[in-house]
Amino acid sequence: MSIQPIRLFGDPVLVTPSLPVVDFDKELRVLVSDLTETMLDAPGAGLAAPQIGVPLRVFVWDIDEALGHLINPTLDLSEDLQEGEEGCLSFPELRYSTPRAFRVVAKGWNMYGEPISVEGTELLARALQHETDHLDGVLFIDRLTKEDRKSAMKEIRESEWFGLRQQSGLSAEIRVSPHYTFDKGL
Repeated sequence: MSIQPIRLFGDPVLVTPSLPVVDFDKELRVLVSDLTETMLDAPGAGLAAPQIGVPLRVFVWDIDEALGHLINPTLDLSEDLQEGEEGCLSFPELRYSTPRAFRVVAKGWNMYGEPISVEGTELLARALQHETDHLDGVLFIDRLTKEDRKSAMKEIRESEWFGLRQQSGLSAEIRVSPHYTFDKGL
């Protein structure tokens, strides 16, 4: 169990749909622990497995001092929407108003393979949607209006973290995951 490097925008694992978890074993529990430690260290409100290079449908959250995790989630979204500022650990210091459903019921499994359901509104609903998007290869900037996305991309290109990667000739930071990646080489 350890803090892992967080993949940044430009890494292909962030836009690749994740595989469902099929083995609820010790390795999965280590992954949930690593995700939690990494999220708390960052600090962030949520973190999905692809953000540490593991292409599995797993994420964790820390909302209102309540830690949780969900595996192989499905979401039921309310029709009423909320607007609110949203950021992402894979986009350091980038924050934009992002539309999301106001209420969510998320169903999936815990790390022991037991079915669970999580119901949330406002910030928890936002986090559940944001992290599930990561598992589908969708980034929060994909949810922005055309104008905001254009502004966000300009801000990303001008950011220090993106500029340093470009100067070093890297368009994406690829690291080897310490977790089994189902031979995806990530």
